[in-house]
Amino acid sequence: GGRPQSGGRGPRGGDNRRGFAPRRDEGRRDGASPTARHDDPRIPDEIRPEDLDKAARQELKTLTKENADWVARHLAMAARLIDTEPALAHRHAQAASRKAGRVGVVRETVGLTAYATGDFSLALRELRTFRRITGSNTQVPIMADCERALGRPHEALELARSVPLETLPVEVQVDLAIVKSGARLDLGEDEEALVELEIPQLDPNTAYRYSPRLYRAYAEVLSGMGRDEESATWVARAEVAEELFGIDADGNPLAQPEDDVEVVELPDVEYADAEGEADTDAEEVVPVDANTEAATSVDADANSDAEDPVGSDAGHQDVEK
Repeated sequence: GGRPQSGGRGPRGGDNRRGFAPRRDEGRRDGASPTARHDDPRIPDEIRPEDLDKAARQELKTLTKENADWVARHLAMAARLIDTEPALAHRHAQAASRKAGRVGVVRETVGLTAYATGDFSLALRELRTFRRITGSNTQVPIMADCERALGRPHEALELARSVPLETLPVEVQVDLAIVKSGARLDLGEDEEALVELEIPQLDPNTAYRYSPRLYRAYAEVLSGMGRDEESATWVARAEVAEELFGIDADGNPLAQPEDDVEVVELPDVEYADAEGEADTDAEEVVPVDANTEAATSVDADANSDAEDPVGSDAGHQDVEK
């Protein structure tokens, strides 16, 4: 049972340069507020309030401008550091919370950074507060996974079932399915774990950016059930999609893409054996309008027509050859 991915749902930074950390020699020119606590982490001069996502900055409008800018810069740092230095990211989030503890995005960031450090009790508490403040269910997969991590799979399933799926973005629905499957595995319910993942988004022919982690979760359950050949096929599909989207197995970008969005049609791909070795030669990448959701057509049937991809989700466009 894999972990869900918070992805772009927070912390919501701007230019997400991974591994960026403040230098030790910046002294008082680090942009710290004159009223900052002595244990607040430093913010480099080049970090601006505008580095935070615009929607997140909008939530800070209830604060004074000076305070809003200071909080925004801490949140931007949390977003930049969460994958590489989660403990430091959490300190930035806590600093923001001391100045803006009633703002939803602030409590969301504290919760997500706590989750990244493995403090699941704090993460669950903070994300409950975020949910109460905003009414948003977007972090329910992370909350349910915290219940799992705390040894409460039944509570994880109960929480996951409490949210109407149709009210959630598709990517959140996928993450929720992955968490529910993991909770089933925690309970020793392998068949039910497989069923939890058999959702409309588990499409072997069309892949979106969330698809590789869904494919891999499905493969993991199949492997645990001794269905190794089927598992290898889904792992191969995940690898093909990851290569085309330029992401690793955790969904992190391997390089900055030249275009915001791609739609790619993959020629026939053969999954020849139980080891999951596949012919993954992609022939063409076609940029499309940046307002179109990225999708990749992954044809796993060696006899299928590569020019007629099938996709069940909105946002997919066929590519004319």
